[in-house]
Amino acid sequence: MILDETITLNSGVKIPRFALGTWMIDDNEAADAVRAAIKLGYRHIDTAQAYGNERGVGEGVRTASVTRKQVFVTSKVAAEHKDYATTKESIDETLKKMSLDYIDMMIIHSPQPWKEVNQSDNRYLEGNLAAWRSMEDAVSEGKIRTIGVSNFNQSDLKNIIKNSSTIN
Repeated sequence: MILDETITLNSGVKIPRFALGTWMIDDNEAADAVRAAIKLGYRHIDTAQAYGNERGVGEGVRTASVTRKQVFVTSKVAAEHKDYATTKESIDETLKKMSLDYIDMMIIHSPQPWKEVNQSDNRYLEGNLAAWRSMEDAVSEGKIRTIGVSNFNQSDLKNIIKNSSTIN
């Protein structure tokens, strides 16, 4: 059954193949949606700082019918965060909002701030590296289990791969 299938990432972390996406779910309704999904068998819940529902998602995970270890939680650093300090603060804020001890996977949501997507040639290569390094440190600190990116094109990925200490 697809709800039981996993993929092993290069970090060794297993991620459930199928997830509940929480985009467009209001924060006040997110806990109920997450609990219902978990009751149906979902074990991967996806949210983002930009969605504005991390508090509710965290509540749903914490109060679900299964243990925290049985639920894989993904969140995404806001696309506007393109430096080390802001990324670090945002990770800590996500953990606080969700009232979780760790996030299973944190992703850079976009290589460009949303207002510049497809509007600018600036790929924020240095800013994305700074955000990536902040996430690497959060992994070392036990705040995040694994990290990734979203919406990156080939040149964005090459930049991270070439300059990362965690990708081989």
